[in-house]
Amino acid sequence: MARILIVDDSIVSRKKLKIILEEGGHQVAGEAGEGLEAIQKYKTLSPDLVTMDVTMPDMDGVSTLKLIIEYNPSAKVIMITSLGKNTTMLEALSAGASDFITKPFSDRQVRDVISGVLEHSV
Repeated sequence: MARILIVDDSIVSRKKLKIILEEGGHQVAGEAGEGLEAIQKYKTLSPDLVTMDVTMPDMDGVSTLKLIIEYNPSAKVIMITSLGKNTTMLEALSAGASDFITKPFSDRQVRDVISGVLEHSV
């Protein structure tokens, strides 16, 4: 079981992810609706993994990712995007993202990507 921090400005997306993660046997360590809050919660909670929305109001997901990786270079962060912008995903992956999920996502897709990232970290 992994402790996961969900970062998304959409309450609906956070609720959906929380249900998928808990049904998959994971613990939701916390939730954040924007980048600065996500960084503070990451430092406080030390989650095993973070799901990070790319588009957020105060600080975008890639900028938030970079600060989390700067704080902990071995952080596991899965980016979640509805944009389908390959350049944004390439930037996120080169900045240290472990993988990404495209919205709308399925329960299976989320579980498979998370399992893959967690297995590679053992």
